[in-house]
Amino acid sequence: MSEEEEIFGRLSPRTRTLAGVILAMSNFMVVLDLTIANVSVPHIAGNLGISPDQGTWIITSYAVAEAICVPLTGWLAQRFGVVRMFTLAMMGFGLFSVMCGMSMSLGMIVAARIGQGLCGGPIMPMSQTLLMRIFPPEMRPRAMGLWAMTTLLGPAMGPIIGGYISDNWSWHWIFFINVPIAVLCIVFTQALLRVVETETARVPIDKVGLALLVFWIGCLQIMLDIGRDHDWFADPLVATLAVLAAIGFLVFIIWELTEEHPVVDLRVFRHVGFSSGVFTLALTFGAYFSSIVVIPQWLQTSMGYTATWAGIVTAFTASAALFTAPIAARLMTRVDARILISSAVFWLACMTLWRAHWTSGADFGALALPQFIQGFAMPFFIIPLTTLTLGSVLPSETASAAGLQNFLRTMAIAIATSLVLTGWGDAQRVARNEIVGALQPDDAQRTLQSMGMGAGQVRQVISNIVEGESTAVAVDYVFFISAIVMFVAAMLVWLAPRPRADVDTSAAH
Repeated sequence: MSEEEEIFGRLSPRTRTLAGVILAMSNFMVVLDLTIANVSVPHIAGNLGISPDQGTWIITSYAVAEAICVPLTGWLAQRFGVVRMFTLAMMGFGLFSVMCGMSMSLGMIVAARIGQGLCGGPIMPMSQTLLMRIFPPEMRPRAMGLWAMTTLLGPAMGPIIGGYISDNWSWHWIFFINVPIAVLCIVFTQALLRVVETETARVPIDKVGLALLVFWIGCLQIMLDIGRDHDWFADPLVATLAVLAAIGFLVFIIWELTEEHPVVDLRVFRHVGFSSGVFTLALTFGAYFSSIVVIPQWLQTSMGYTATWAGIVTAFTASAALFTAPIAARLMTRVDARILISSAVFWLACMTLWRAHWTSGADFGALALPQFIQGFAMPFFIIPLTTLTLGSVLPSETASAAGLQNFLRTMAIAIATSLVLTGWGDAQRVARNEIVGALQPDDAQRTLQSMGMGAGQVRQVISNIVEGESTAVAVDYVFFISAIVMFVAAMLVWLAPRPRADVDTSAAH
C-alpha cells in the first residue's frame, strides 16, 4: 500500500469533507483580510487621528509581510510538518488579529498587521497542500474548486463585511471576527488532520538571502509610504532609503543566483513563458488593485457614501467573477491560454478606461455597472495564467515557481497601493490649481449671494466644489494610467510560448 492510499484510509469520507470545509474557511479568512480593511481606512484614520494616506499603511504592511513569508512556506513545512505549521500559523493569525482590534495608535496597528501578514502568508499554500494530501486524485478537482471559490469570495465579501461592521459596530471588529474562525480552524485541524502530518527534516535555509529580502523590501516599502509626505527625494531620508533598496536588491539577486538553496529561486526566470506570465500577473493585479484602494476612499470622502455602500460598489467585480469561473475552467482544455489571458486583460483595461470617465455626479448605477461587467473577465485571467506560468517551468521547479508567482502578486499589491495614492494626491493638486486658474469667482459669488448666502458660506461652497471636482479628475487620472498598464500587460503575455496541456497546478497558491 502506497503512502497516499494509507493516508486516504485513515480518513472517512465525512471527516475528509469536514476537513476540506475547514481548510477552505481558513483560506477565505486570510484572503478576506487583504481587502476587509480597505473600506475601513477612513474610519480607522479618523479614530486614530491620522491622515487617510497614513491609514493605507494598514493595507501595505499586511501585504508586504505576507509576501516576505510566502517563500519560507516550503522550508517551514519540511522543518516542522505541514499540520503543525498550519496550526501555529492560525494561532499567530488569531493572536495578531486581537492585537489589531485593540490598537490605539498607528504604530501598534501596523506592527500587528505585519504579524498578521507573517502568519497569514503560509496559510494559503499550506491549506492547499493539505487539501491535496487528504483527497484522492479523482476528488481533487472538486476540492480545489471549493478552495478557489473562497479565493474569489474573499475579495468580494471583504469590502462589504468591512463596510457594514465599520458603519454599524466599530472598525475594531473587522479584526476581532477572525478570532472565532481561527479557533474553529485550530480545533478541527488538530482533531481531524494530525493523522496526515508530514515527515520533518533538518533542511538548510538561506539566512543571508532571507535577510537581504527583508532589507530591500523593507527599505522600498518605507520609501514609498513616506515619500509622498516628505517631498520624495528632496528629503535625505527618502533618498537614502531608495539607494539602500537598490543596493539591497542587486546584492539579493547576485546572492540568490549563486546560492545552492536560495530562499527565492530566481533561476526560473530563465523560462520566457514563466517570466512573461508573472510580469503580466504583477502588472495586471497591481493596476486592478489600485481601484480597490481608490474607489472606497473616494466614495466615502467625496461622494457621501457610507463604508457599507462603498464596499458594495467595490465588491461587484469579484461577485461577477463567481459566475464565469466554471466556464473559464472548461475552456482551459480547448483554447490557447494566451488567448484567454490576453482577451481578459484587454477586457479589464477597457472597463478601467470606462471608469476613467466617471464624474462627481455619477450615480450608484453608473459606478456599479463597469465594476460588475469587469468581473466577468477575472477568472479568464487568473485560472489560465496559473497554467501558463507553471506549464513553462520544469516539473521539479513547480513549487518554486508557484511560490515566486504568489510573492510577486502580493508585492505588486503593496507597491501599487503606495504608487497609486501618490499619483492620486499629485493629480488632485494639479487639477485643483487648474480649476482655480480657470474659475470665474465673481460670477459664482454673485449667484450664491443672491441665494441668501453670506460671504463665508460662499467661499466654503466654492472651495467644496473645487475640492470635489479635483478629486474626481484625479480618480479618472488613476484609472487612465491603470488602463494603459493593463493594455501593455495584455500584449506582454504573447512573449510566452504555448503552454503544455498536462500541467499540475496543485502547487499554485
